Amino acid sequence: MPGKHKGKLKVFLGYAAGVGKTYQMLVEAQRLKAAGHDIVVGYFEPHGRAETIAQTTDLEFVPRAKFEHRGTAFEDMDTAAVIARRPEYTIVDEFAHTNVPGAERTKRWQDVVAILDAGIHVLTSVNVQHIESLNDQVWQVTGIQVRETVPDWVVQEADEVVMVDVTPRALVHRLERGVVYAPEKAKAALEIFFTEANLNALRELAMRQTAHQLEERREEALAAPKPVGVGQERILLWLTPHPSTAMLIRRGRRVADYLACPCAAVYADSEASSVEPWLNICANLRIQASPIATASDVHKAVADYARANGISQLFVTRNAPNVSKLVTLARDMQVTIVAERVRPA
Repeated sequence: MPGKHKGKLKVFLGYAAGVGKTYQMLVEAQRLKAAGHDIVVGYFEPHGRAETIAQTTDLEFVPRAKFEHRGTAFEDMDTAAVIARRPEYTIVDEFAHTNVPGAERTKRWQDVVAILDAGIHVLTSVNVQHIESLNDQVWQVTGIQVRETVPDWVVQEADEVVMVDVTPRALVHRLERGVVYAPEKAKAALEIFFTEANLNALRELAMRQTAHQLEERREEALAAPKPVGVGQERILLWLTPHPSTAMLIRRGRRVADYLACPCAAVYADSEASSVEPWLNICANLRIQASPIATASDVHKAVADYARANGISQLFVTRNAPNVSKLVTLARDMQVTIVAERVRPA
């Protein structure tokens, strides 16, 4: 839900590099500056794109922070300096970026939240493949596992999301002309990632994401507040050490968002260290994960916990131990067995 922070967040969403997210963000920055607003550039990645660089003319840049890690010098956004400068607006490019070692925060989106909490409005850019819950769908489509992600809630709480769009064919032509990447890099990109099939699928994901958020906001504006109680769906995820659990979490979060219902997770207390990576994903997606004392019967413990907490839908992976036993014990709930997706060759 928008309006959670003192500052306002505007996200320029695209489906691939080169669609024009940063360019449009800078056009907006120039418009705001011309209207008399105080705006600075907190971080901008030029990628050698002349047209985009031209849009930074006359904009004030906050100097980057310098870091050294293992003898190598790095530069990154100086979030503290942006906040100390106290502009009305700041530009923060590449929302999903992982900060360099030594930075105060691990991820750039965390820096953006800090800037928003300081009462500064932020314009930022991100591609749809970096949204956490879409990670598995993107891999299924492209065969590429995106490592840098942004939690869904950060985008959902944005005050405005603008989809920046060009046709896949036009984007391919931009690559071929060297507008997006240098010729050598563009050739490799066209062969691996920027195929028309991939771009069409990613574009559809971006359109669905934008449409879903618009629909959510329309419903929020029209609907009266609904009391939590009888009739509301509640989703519970059973976390196990199996790698497919990451996909289970993202799927559960996605379904819960579409149903506008609570989503929680449980795991056996004896497996706490084994499921730690999944607990991090849960935290990013704002899913409360709770350990349960399983004694000798984990299936009964999961079913009992679900029943005691009014769960209507229980999500498990196909690789969880003895899934059929859990299905039998949870006959009064809808049990969804999530199969691990295998990308077609």
